[in-house]
Amino acid sequence: MDSDLSLEFLRVVEQAAIACAHTMGQGDRHKSDQVAVETMRRVMDSVPIDGTIVIGEGERDEAPMLYIGEKVGMAHARDRHGHGASDEFPQVDIAVDPLEGTNLCATGAPNAIAVLAASNRGGLLHAPDLYMEKLVVGPSSKDAVELDAPPADNLKAIARSLGRQVEDLVVIVLDRPRHEQLISDIRATGARIRLIGDGDLSAGITAAVVGSGVHAVMGTGGAPEGVLTAAAMRCLNGEIFARLVVRKPEDEERCRAMGITDLRRIYRARDLAPGKSLVFAATGVTDGTLMRGVRFFGDGTRTGSVIMQNDPHRIRFIDSIHVTPAKDVKIHF
Repeated sequence: MDSDLSLEFLRVVEQAAIACAHTMGQGDRHKSDQVAVETMRRVMDSVPIDGTIVIGEGERDEAPMLYIGEKVGMAHARDRHGHGASDEFPQVDIAVDPLEGTNLCATGAPNAIAVLAASNRGGLLHAPDLYMEKLVVGPSSKDAVELDAPPADNLKAIARSLGRQVEDLVVIVLDRPRHEQLISDIRATGARIRLIGDGDLSAGITAAVVGSGVHAVMGTGGAPEGVLTAAAMRCLNGEIFARLVVRKPEDEERCRAMGITDLRRIYRARDLAPGKSLVFAATGVTDGTLMRGVRFFGDGTRTGSVIMQNDPHRIRFIDSIHVTPAKDVKIHF
């Protein structure tokens, strides 16, 4: 996959974030998600790729756009307009979360983002839309923890690897009833918890960035977000440990339909996102720990984004001003 495509994917998440930001605080999470999906799909079709959605908004009969298996990119946009599909573009697998944190956007809360990950064909796990047990840590701790270890043991290991006390650590946990025991166990160690309503993907990214003030993410969240987090970890040199939560026969059937036979397997970042060439792109919709949200001013729009790649290995934080065509435009810093 051509590394120059990273700026094309940046354009996709920027435009999706801008569309979402127009709905911020209006209390309509479905509208926020809808504009994100529609905008991301429209812009994606202008990217010079032969793309396949492997993590999307759901199965084909459940989502009108960006469903699992949908074809996107210029190769297929031409076909939809009657020009015939083209094989001149690179084959790319894509995982999308057009708006991570629909409730956050709808209420104007921090850390809503538009995000995607892309890879050479076969480079992202086709994960079913189930829950997944997760443990996300940064580079210093990735070889010191285990998914099945008690929280106290993992926190001691993280503290040792960072040269800190357990009481210095901050752990992010989704504020859900299912995490009641986990929260109690973490608090018993003296570590501090930051409870979040949504957005364990953006939380996972902060755990792998030194200086963010976050040292781990623990708990159960969505499997699709786990794959996106894994792509970011491949670029940030952090780690995610994850296992699918299979509760019902229907869950098992969905896993097997996607080629997953070992239902107890513990995945790491290279298992969830094994691609040789990975791109992770995210733009803030509302202000967050790593990126500012979309800001509108009289002559344009300003966005804050992060673009990560593993080949070449680079991470770029990008502050963009999208200028409205007009006479005597003024650029604001």
